[in-house]
Amino acid sequence: MGWQWVPVSERLDPATKSGITAACEALIADRLLPRFLPEISPTPFNYPVGFHGKWHGKCYRFITRYRSGFADTLAEEFDAPFSRIEFVGKDRFDLAFFRHTGQWWPIYQGMTLTQALESIATDEMLQPHV
Repeated sequence: MGWQWVPVSERLDPATKSGITAACEALIADRLLPRFLPEISPTPFNYPVGFHGKWHGKCYRFITRYRSGFADTLAEEFDAPFSRIEFVGKDRFDLAFFRHTGQWWPIYQGMTLTQALESIATDEMLQPHV
């Protein structure tokens, strides 16, 4: 078995990560919350109470926070991701949505951060299902 050279992807430095986080949080606050969750409406089932983001390696995941309205789990909360951007290089990102099967499904590759965030704001496959 011989050696094989594999390209190493660009590192995600703290300053870049911080800039990406700020842009993603702005998308959540300015576009996703007003459109998909202008107010919290409790139900006797699971209902959305907010959106947030979280890093997992080189991926920033967009997540819906749900609260239970069921009597036996009243007020318990849980997270459900709906889309993610993956840092693949200098201002290049791949986008994926979270399928009902529990798997990430990639749909766009090599987008700029601006293009990626606009896609999340406009493409139904990447938006929260509330």
